[in-house]
Amino acid sequence: MIDPLYLFVFAGLFTPGPNVILLTASGARFGFRATVPHILGVAAGVGVTSALTAVGVGALLLAMPVLKLTLQVVAAGWILWMAWKLLRASRTALGPARHDRPFTFLQAVLFQWVNPKVWMIAMAAASGHASGLPPGWEALRIGTAFSGINLFVCLFWTFAGTLLAWLLTTPAAWHVFTGVMAAALAASGLMVFLV
Repeated sequence: MIDPLYLFVFAGLFTPGPNVILLTASGARFGFRATVPHILGVAAGVGVTSALTAVGVGALLLAMPVLKLTLQVVAAGWILWMAWKLLRASRTALGPARHDRPFTFLQAVLFQWVNPKVWMIAMAAASGHASGLPPGWEALRIGTAFSGINLFVCLFWTFAGTLLAWLLTTPAAWHVFTGVMAAALAASGLMVFLV
C-alpha cells in the first residue's frame, strides 16, 4: 500500500506554484539541459526545507509571528523581483538575451527557504502525515519523500516548458508567454501572506 504521505506530497508539489512556474519558463527559455542545475537545486532544497520543518522549524515559525512575517516579506519581495525579471526578459530567435541565464543549483536551493508553497506543504505533511518515528528518522522520511517526488515533478514541468518553446515561434508569442508566467509568479508572491 502506498504511504498517504507520497500522494499528499505529489498533489501539493505538482500543482502550479513558484517552482513550477520558474521551471516551466526556464525550460522554454533556456532548454532542458541548461535547466538541470535548477531542477536538482529545487529537489535538494525542497528536501532540506521539509526535513527541517519535520524537526520543528515550521512550529517555530508559527510560534514566532515576527519571524513568520519577516519570512513572508522576504519571500514576497524575492518572488515579485523574479516576476519583474521574467516580465522584462527577452528572447530573440537566437535564444535568450546574453545576460539571461537559468538558476544555478545554489540559487534554486536557497529559493526554497522563501518559497511559501513549500513551507505550507511541508508543515501540513509534518503535522498530518507523521509516522511516529524519532525526530531524525521522521525528518529523513519526509525530506526524502519531498526530494524524490519533487525531482520527477521538476523534470516533468521543465520538459513541458521545453515542448512549449516549439510553439513560441514569434516575438509576440514569447511576450505573451513571459507575461503570463510573470503574472502567475507575481500572484504566487502575493499569496505568501495567505499562508
